[in-house]
Amino acid sequence: MKTAIIYSTTHGTTEKVALRIKELAGQENTFLFNLKDGSPFDLDAFDTIIIGGSIHAGMLQKRVKDFCKQHTLELLQKPLGLYLCGMNEPEYDAQMEKNFPQILRQHATAMETMGGEFLFDKMNFFQKLIVKKVSGISESLYKLNDEKIQSFVFKLKDVKTKSPVL
Repeated sequence: MKTAIIYSTTHGTTEKVALRIKELAGQENTFLFNLKDGSPFDLDAFDTIIIGGSIHAGMLQKRVKDFCKQHTLELLQKPLGLYLCGMNEPEYDAQMEKNFPQILRQHATAMETMGGEFLFDKMNFFQKLIVKKVSGISESLYKLNDEKIQSFVFKLKDVKTKSPVL
């Protein structure tokens, strides 16, 4: 069984999560596709699809939203996982609802917000200014939740056989 993890990352956090999912799911049958790279791939070649992105000012990257919109019918034909990376924990559910189409959320086997990071060394001046003003944080902060990542991978197991879909 082959799995595609399709994501976009701004500062690298979403990619860190994708790599961790790949590690937990099985390296040899899990393939990463960064939408920012624009490398072509065929969804039909995969049994399970995982889509991830990060939240900035409440919004998911346009690349991820566009991909979901363009491939909705294909995504509905396979087990699907959806994940977000973000730092506004009280808004996790609302951000998931706002940024992924309802039809995909209803179809998804697993959905999770994995936490996030403020990586000041990778932010430009305006990003730092906004983060400082909105959150009060003025230095890098790591808040990825490995338990949520593990739970997400576990949820993507086939219920009938109890063997990983991944």
